[in-house]
Amino acid sequence: MFTQADKKNSRKQKLVSGARISYNDVPYPTRLNFYMSPPSLEISIEEFEQFALDRMQVLTTLLNAQVRNMTSEQLDKNVDAAIRKYMPMHKNTSGIPQNQLMDERRKDHVSHFILRLAYSRSQELRSWFLRAECALFRYRFEKEILSDQLEFLEQQNLSWKKVSDDDKSLLKEKLLPLIKPHNNTNLDGVTYFEVDFERVTGLVGRRQVYVQGGKAYVPLADQVVLVLDEFKERLAHALEVTGKILPRMEEDDRLMPVLNNINKQYLGREFTTSAIAGEIQAQDVDNLKVHMPLCMEHLHNELRREKHTRHGGRMQYGLFLKGIGLSLEQALIFWQMAFEKLTPDQFNKQYAYNIRHSYGMEGKRTDYTPFSCRHIIQNNAPGPGDHHGCPFRHFSAPNLRATLAAHHVDDFDTEDIMSLVQGRHFQIACTRYYEVTRARMLDIATENLKGGGINGGQGNTGMVASQELIEHPNQFFEQSYLLMQSKESSASIAKSGNGDFMDGQAQSTLQPTVKGQYTYKKSGVQTSSHSNLDMEL
Repeated sequence: MFTQADKKNSRKQKLVSGARISYNDVPYPTRLNFYMSPPSLEISIEEFEQFALDRMQVLTTLLNAQVRNMTSEQLDKNVDAAIRKYMPMHKNTSGIPQNQLMDERRKDHVSHFILRLAYSRSQELRSWFLRAECALFRYRFEKEILSDQLEFLEQQNLSWKKVSDDDKSLLKEKLLPLIKPHNNTNLDGVTYFEVDFERVTGLVGRRQVYVQGGKAYVPLADQVVLVLDEFKERLAHALEVTGKILPRMEEDDRLMPVLNNINKQYLGREFTTSAIAGEIQAQDVDNLKVHMPLCMEHLHNELRREKHTRHGGRMQYGLFLKGIGLSLEQALIFWQMAFEKLTPDQFNKQYAYNIRHSYGMEGKRTDYTPFSCRHIIQNNAPGPGDHHGCPFRHFSAPNLRATLAAHHVDDFDTEDIMSLVQGRHFQIACTRYYEVTRARMLDIATENLKGGGINGGQGNTGMVASQELIEHPNQFFEQSYLLMQSKESSASIAKSGNGDFMDGQAQSTLQPTVKGQYTYKKSGVQTSSHSNLDMEL
């Protein structure tokens, strides 16, 4: 519990953009929020979906950075960039107008509740959302200034007893050794809370707190453990409640289409307007297999072996080839040559229409886009005799291990990839596969991937580990193709002795990292690709 003096100090008026305001007069006094009450305001359907997709970008960036074991500097750089772009949240001391601060925090509040609705439909979705929101809350809490942390904690009416100065004096000899740095000689300015030791078993196990009479004395520096536990407990309960009442909204034809598709949205490039390899010919496809992701390489190999593939495989592989530059004319040639057991008349009657349809030349004339990783992972799982899908998601463990071994992935990297697959981080597993196989192509040691390059790690040209998550098969292809092009160009330059003939624009075309751009899509619009989220489903 807080003393009257603490409450008085925490309620002091604070300066925001030159005007003094009382924390009791604004709905969002700090950037922290337990999201206990739903927002009461009206927003458009467009804002409803936009807010949700923007928050997804931030959550995904944070989770992917954590799973990939980035350094704290790399994580901060990636997450801060996503926050600035999609969901900025300025400090009270930033000097921006108060109404802008409130708008930012209102968007945060609204977007949380939208995603809470969208992710309460199943236990798997709830688990992902809970993990993501806890990660974001912790990140924000640790970045918040001390005064706003205390203000936030006071507002929550948490059942933690604040240790008085008199009690701290009595426990001084026990608490001092736990303070960092250890050369502190007093407890002045150190806030402690008394809680049941069962709530902080992790801190107890690491001997970071003093325990007496079943109570643990937790310093404010370790308060994030308590706060996060409280946040997680409340949100988990809220998600269970939301999941039970969500069926009542089934008849709402405005929101349900949006909610049902939010977690399926693909937010990156569509790969329809440009092809990095130019317009390719049917006979070029075999030579380009080296740049294909595992899913497309598998489809290609099975197509060559069986001289046929089923509808799911034709759609997945056909749209991928369309995205890398295979025109409709060349696609018809390619598939007719691949289905060599059929006569031209049989092929035209059974398959030509569907190929023209996928290029927008038949039926509703929808120009279909290549499937994203999210779409492949979540939709239309392969059955017996099918070869489409994601190997990291749909292959058995022995089959996947054998496939990795066939691609000369060593035991260490195989275990790394299999661990990611077991954790249901399928896209990150594919990203890791990309890194280790491209490193082998460039004869770079795997341990030098982070920041490694073909020019001794100098510059960006030839970068293998770009920290970019593979979220689309065509992205995998483009990055690999550009990587090999940059290697060949560098070799050619070295051989000729002329390293200055390329201008900046030409050099930029050889960058192996192809960054996706955020693409807003309204619900109901025909899309064949659905998300850059590694949802661990």
